[in-house]
Amino acid sequence: MSTYAIGDLQGCFDALQKLLAHIAYDPAVDRIYLLGDLVNRGADSLAVLRWARTHDINAILGNHDLHLLAVSEGYATPHIGDTLQGILTAPDREELLSWLRHLPLATSAAGYLLVHAGLLPQWSPAKALALAAEVEAVLRGPDYRDFLREMYGNKPASWHDDLQGVERLRVVTNAMTRLRFCTPEGEMEFKAKGDPAHPPAGCLPWFHVPNRQSAGSPIVFGHWSALGLHVESDSIALDTGCLWGGQLTALRLEDRQVIQVECAGLAGTMHWQ
Repeated sequence: MSTYAIGDLQGCFDALQKLLAHIAYDPAVDRIYLLGDLVNRGADSLAVLRWARTHDINAILGNHDLHLLAVSEGYATPHIGDTLQGILTAPDREELLSWLRHLPLATSAAGYLLVHAGLLPQWSPAKALALAAEVEAVLRGPDYRDFLREMYGNKPASWHDDLQGVERLRVVTNAMTRLRFCTPEGEMEFKAKGDPAHPPAGCLPWFHVPNRQSAGSPIVFGHWSALGLHVESDSIALDTGCLWGGQLTALRLEDRQVIQVECAGLAGTMHWQ
């Protein structure tokens, strides 16, 4: 049995099938974990969701997945380049959206913490999973629409244990689905998406913050295509820009073997986002 974490798909169903064939995926014995951003911008988000739901695939929520949920409820408008309409008009839309809404924001597998974007420096893995569970409980509960309506926003930009209500949930959601750079104190910066070697002033990649509480515990994440495949002892990034003509990457968690397939991307061109 092997356990694989797979980077951002964003609707690239053909690349997913190519990767699964390459690793000789056997659903009877192997486990798959999709690292969020299952949908959007790629050619076949609907096929990705249908496949994942039908096969009971493990997955976590990314920012594009939450965007789909907000758009579906009328709390956000589609962006230029979005490819969500096939899901929104599908006859099984409600089943797919309900399945998506019940996914975790973070999870653990084979000794790793899996999250779409990152963790704030004050959070240990156990703390992060507990905070993720707070958001998950709201998304799965009767008041999920209230959360989706209030989800967007960059403030508060840092964590405080006394945060409550939607501000508490927003900080957790932003960190786990949008974080790339932050200050050493954990104040999040949301504009920069580029090379981690050139961070915004006063910031650094979240996984390089000194004395972060999750240091030493291996974390696997996606979200940051400009970072690409990045392997350190306690942080592994797997978003390798499949959507933009890069690769789709899987990591076998038991031995850290990296498996990649080439992706056609949008019109076969590379545009890091």
